[in-house]
Formats: sequence, structure tokens, C-alpha cells
Amino acid sequence: MEENSVPPSAAQTTEEGLKITVATVTWNAGALIERTIESVEQQTYAHVEHLIIDGNSHDNTLELVHHYQERNSHAAVRHEIVCISEPDEGLYDAMNKAIDMATGRYILFLNAGDTFHAANTLELVAQAAVKSPKLPAVVYGDTNLVDADGNFLRRRRLTPPEHLNWRSFKNGMLVCHQAFFARTDLARRMHYNRKYRFSADFDWCIRIMREASHKALPLVNAHTIIADYLNEGMTTRNHKASLRERFHIMSHHYGLLSTLGYHAWFVLRSIIK
Repeated sequence: MEENSVPPSAAQTTEEGLKITVATVTWNAGALIERTIESVEQQTYAHVEHLIIDGNSHDNTLELVHHYQERNSHAAVRHEIVCISEPDEGLYDAMNKAIDMATGRYILFLNAGDTFHAANTLELVAQAAVKSPKLPAVVYGDTNLVDADGNFLRRRRLTPPEHLNWRSFKNGMLVCHQAFFARTDLARRMHYNRKYRFSADFDWCIRIMREASHKALPLVNAHTIIADYLNEGMTTRNHKASLRERFHIMSHHYGLLSTLGYHAWFVLRSIIK
């Protein structure tokens, strides 16, 4: 299918399948990976590839993945499961590997500990994609925050807008990375910039959306909660360093003066609240 071609009808897609790649990057994630695996395993949508990119774990991560593959072999709804385990050069290096390996039309990164909100989440995403006159560059949705035991904490403070574009992230990362399905053909031309240690996902999403604008491809709101996101992610643990990187990323994409103005508004808004 060409980049700007009309996608198949919903009926054709039900028959032929709009394949979605879910990528999970792990390293010694045995304490968290099981609930993520179960979340993908429970998806009612059949056309799913689950890539598990492991950084040569030394705990029981790979044992849990192996059991997952065994269960999948006789599951009612089978998914493709691919796991590689080898040393890497960090999170974003592993995520770039996943982009290069992905065979789905869309790719989503779901971290160990994060889960899909419901069993029909990917079904809803696929339906949203095929309803568009052009196959969207991005399908996105909302996010809940959960604690280490998977208990609901709150809805994410930043809410995805009805109409998203690359300038939307001037107001912060309005769509969580775990709720951002990018077309794989675009993602392959937009690898994560590994000079950013904590916020390369912020930069990546902006670049994907800029490319979508350049090609006049839509960004589609699925109008559903996509992910239950573990509150204590890497960005949260390295909050100050992440904020510095985000300031640099915003300055690069939106200009220094504009970024200074928006940050002044962020400070004022926090004081008012």
C-alpha cells in the first residue's frame, strides 16, 4: 500500500487484517513483565505482533516470555510473538531495533508494567484507523496512571486534543507515548535520537507528526483510553534531566523565544492552580 493510498474498507480489514506491532523493551523486568504480557495476550484483535526486545536479562524475564509463547500456541486468539535477547546500548537503542524489526502497519511501545486498558483496545484502534479516508500517520488516545500494583491512580493530567498536530506539543506531551500508534513506514525514517537519554520519545512523536503534516496525512483520535501507564517510569525518576532535555527539544522544534514564553506560562499556571 502506498503512503497516501486509501485504506481498505472496514469489512476488508476485518478479513485481511490491519496488523499492529506492540513493542516491549525489557531488562530484568521479571517483576513487571507478566501483567504487560497478559494484557497483550488478552487482546481480542487477532492481527497483533508482539516484539519483546530484551537487553540480556539475568532474572526470570525470559522464562516468563517463554511461558507466554507456549500459551499462545494454543490460545483462542493467537498473536505473533517475537523475542530477541542481546546486549544493547540503552532503552532507545532497543526501541530502534524494534522499529527495524516491526512488520505491522502501526507500532506502539508498551513498557514492562504498562498494560492496555481493555481487551478490545487494539480492535478500537484498528477501527479508528480504517475509518479515515487516508491511512492515518498516527492513531492516539488517552491514558490512565496506575501504581506498582496496577491500581488506578488518576487520569493523566494532559489530555489528548480532538485535533492533534505537531505544534500541539508546545503545551507539553499531550499524548502519552504509550497511547501513540505511529505508522511503521514513517517510524523507520524517524528513529529515536539517542543523544536524548530520557526524552527521545517526546522528540520522536513531534518528528512523526511533522512528517505527517508534510505528507498531509491525518492524525486520528481513537476516543478511547489506550493504556494504563505505570506512574514511576524512567522519565519520572529522572525528572529534572528530562525537563532539561524537553526544553532543548522544544527550542529545536518551536524556537527559543516561543519555548521561553510557554515555560513562563507553565510556571504561572502551576502558581494559579
